[in-house]
Amino acid sequence: MTTIRPVFYVSDGTGITAETIGHSLLTQFAGFSFVTDRMSFIDDPEKATEACARIRAAGERYQVRPIVVNSCVDQGLSVILAGSGALMLDVFAPFIETLEAELSSPRVSRVGQAHGMVDFETYHRRINAMNFALSHDDGIAVNYDDADVILVAVSRAGKTPTCIYLALHYGVSAANYPLTDEDLDSERLPPRLRNYRRKLFGLTIDPERLQQIRQERRPNSRYASAETCRKEVAIAERMFQMERIPTLSTTHTSIEEISSKVLATLGLRREMY
Repeated sequence: MTTIRPVFYVSDGTGITAETIGHSLLTQFAGFSFVTDRMSFIDDPEKATEACARIRAAGERYQVRPIVVNSCVDQGLSVILAGSGALMLDVFAPFIETLEAELSSPRVSRVGQAHGMVDFETYHRRINAMNFALSHDDGIAVNYDDADVILVAVSRAGKTPTCIYLALHYGVSAANYPLTDEDLDSERLPPRLRNYRRKLFGLTIDPERLQQIRQERRPNSRYASAETCRKEVAIAERMFQMERIPTLSTTHTSIEEISSKVLATLGLRREMY
C-alpha cells in the first residue's frame, strides 16, 4: 500500500530552489505518494502564520506528519512555520554555520537580499530553463524546437536529475526522452527524435545497477527484473551506436561530470552560474 505524505515547498521568493532540491530528494524514496504544494513569497509573519495553518491542516487530513522544504532566509518566519509540527528541512542550514566560520562573519538575514547578487537576465534564463526541464520531463512534451539538448535513455538511467542540474547551473534547456518498449522493439531512433538528431545525447547504465534502482521503485516487477534491464540496456546501446548518438555511462559518473560531458560534446558553451 502506498503511503501518502504531504510536502510543502515554502519560500520568501519563487520557491523554485526549494522545490528543485525537494523534488531531487523525494525521488530517492519509493513506496510513497507525495502530495506537493509550492508556497511562494511567504515573506512576513502574517503569511507565515497562514502557511502554518495550511500545513497543519494537511497533517490532520492525512493523519501523518507533513514535510516542509524551507528556503526562507528570515529565521523568525521559519520558527512560525515550525509551529505546524511538520518535519522542517532548511535548505540553507547545512551551509550557514560553516560559511560563518570561514568568513568570520555572521549571516545577515534579509528577505530578497540574494537577488541583489544575481544578474536578472541570467536569473530568468535559469528559471525558464528549469520550467522547460520540468515540462519536458520523461516525454511529457515532445516539441523539442527550443531544446538545447535532449537526453535519451531507458527508464531510471539518470535523465531527470541531469536535466535539472543543466537547467539550474547552466541555464540549459534540457529535455529528456524515455525509450519505451515500442522504441526498443524497432531498435531505430524514434520518429519524433529524428528531426533533432544534433541535439541528442544518450545515457546508458550498467544493467545490474539499473536493476537495483528499479527494484527500489517497483520491487519484484518485470520492470525491475535482471532480464528486462539487460535487454533494454543492450538494445539502447545498439541503437545509439547505429544512429551515431554520443553516449555516456552514468553508472559511476556524477551528475556534474555527466553535465560537463554533455555540454562539451554538443558544443554548448555556458558558464556555470
